[in-house]
Amino acid sequence: MEEAMANKSIIKVTEFVTANELANMMSVSVTEVIKVCMTLGMFVSINQRIDAETISIVAEEFGFKVEFVGVKEVEEENVVEADNEEDLTNRNPIVTVMGHVDHGKTSLLDYIRKTNVIAGEAGGITQHIGAYEVELHGGQKITFLDTPGHEAFTAMRARGSKITDIAVIVVAADDSVMPQTKEAISHAQAAGVPIIFAINKIDKPGANPEKIKEALAQLNYLVEDWGGKYQSQDISAKHGQGVDSLMEKIVLESEMLALKANPNRLAMGTVLEASLDKGKGYVSKILVQNGTLKIGDVVLAGTTFGKVKAMYNERNKSVKTAGPSVPVLLLGLSSAPQAGDSFRVMADEKEARNIALKREQLQREQGVRTQKHITLDEIGRRLAVGDFKELNIIIKGDVDGSVEALSDSLIKLSTSEIQVNIIQKSVGQVNEADVMLASASNAIIVAFQVRPSLSARQIAEREQIDIRTYSIIYNAIDEIKSAMEGMLSPDLVEEILCSVEIREVFKISKVGTIAGCMVLDGKITRNTKVRIIRNGVVVYTGGLGSLKRFKDDAKEVLKGFECGLNIDNFNDIKEGDLIEGYEQKEVRRTLSKN
Repeated sequence: MEEAMANKSIIKVTEFVTANELANMMSVSVTEVIKVCMTLGMFVSINQRIDAETISIVAEEFGFKVEFVGVKEVEEENVVEADNEEDLTNRNPIVTVMGHVDHGKTSLLDYIRKTNVIAGEAGGITQHIGAYEVELHGGQKITFLDTPGHEAFTAMRARGSKITDIAVIVVAADDSVMPQTKEAISHAQAAGVPIIFAINKIDKPGANPEKIKEALAQLNYLVEDWGGKYQSQDISAKHGQGVDSLMEKIVLESEMLALKANPNRLAMGTVLEASLDKGKGYVSKILVQNGTLKIGDVVLAGTTFGKVKAMYNERNKSVKTAGPSVPVLLLGLSSAPQAGDSFRVMADEKEARNIALKREQLQREQGVRTQKHITLDEIGRRLAVGDFKELNIIIKGDVDGSVEALSDSLIKLSTSEIQVNIIQKSVGQVNEADVMLASASNAIIVAFQVRPSLSARQIAEREQIDIRTYSIIYNAIDEIKSAMEGMLSPDLVEEILCSVEIREVFKISKVGTIAGCMVLDGKITRNTKVRIIRNGVVVYTGGLGSLKRFKDDAKEVLKGFECGLNIDNFNDIKEGDLIEGYEQKEVRRTLSKN
């Protein structure tokens, strides 16, 4: 028994575990796991993967020991050699542009790149991580990462800050320091990168950069103008005012960091995005962080591998090599790697295939272990809640980052009464397999920036599966939220219509007891539901038998008029009783996070 108890407190995981999976394995709430991570100075989202060291610390907090299954075999073959100091050369800085939605991040990059990115973004908001290499007048090159600003993209923003050297936080001078701006600053601080503030839209009437600096000072971010350590620059992204000065400050910051890399080694870096292109196959947007990537190299990224067939820069021009700090589109991987995966070039294709297969197997094992089946406790909880409902969703998207961000946001909509389950999430168009899975699991399909194939659409019509297509992420979130609110049974709200006092009582044979009344408030109608109140206590609830004014039947009697009435199936009425007229209305409920 002691041995069984000891084994119970040991959880077996791989390095691929997310905050949500770890919480499930320990049978604790995911919010508790996130809280522990925050005390460690890490800001993680539900679906964000946690490194091995953090997993051990978090598990220990909840009284569990961690065993890493199979990681040794996989990683022993995957040891990365350290670089010699003499091999290192200067590399370009990687700069992430972060901030609140519509504060001008993409406009700033537009001006720098002299192109218009916004026109191609749905709803005028950036929905993917963009990576651009820019050459300044002096020949200095900077790699920019543009992260989305909408709140749903927390996971994507977090990724952006982990692979960056410098964070530029854009704040609009005619607005204020918004929650997403604070969150972006937190991500940058958690990643330990220097921050430069770009105060944008100074050309607009009502712009007040000093107000922004004051708000930042209140958050303990003193800019250099105010005697602090953080660089800041007033800019107008639209007209280019102050942008050159901002570039100089980025170059100055990067010189202080003394960024180095070894271009003469096998490449390694991070996957920014992955998508499925109809003509090209799986396309991965990657950022080389060390070494040089060449066509023909064998690349291992997460659970996928492949030979580099072609590479393109952000302007869609073919390139043969990509050195440190260079972002490229990569063709040739066997499937879509997960955004945020690290990649490296392997010397041997067979070895790369073996490691990828082992990782895939471990991930599958992990999935089986963390799958939550219904338990007696769960059934009891649902019975206690009463009307418990579930909403099963399959998410398909154009790129992995958007799928992850949408999944994250929809899971957060879960309440104690409605559970949101993401049955499957993947990149690519909606196919027949997705529709059949939706049919089997009674799910709806959310297609983000992708459309169903003709055969999938026909099966969906036959099986009556709901496929919702969206191109703006917050429209998808709002619609799902509205649907969930529709699933909640409505609240019955009572409205008091009138108050009537019984002044005299008449007993009439064959008719019953008739009350002579005065309407004190409101309006009583023939169909009003009533309750008799005697000395403040309800003695009867029912309907009216008749309602008269003098000898005539009346449809309604207003405040200040007398009337005669009798109560259906109730004769025990007395002088001084109050008759309260009421109606019950159904009020649509909204989601509450209790």
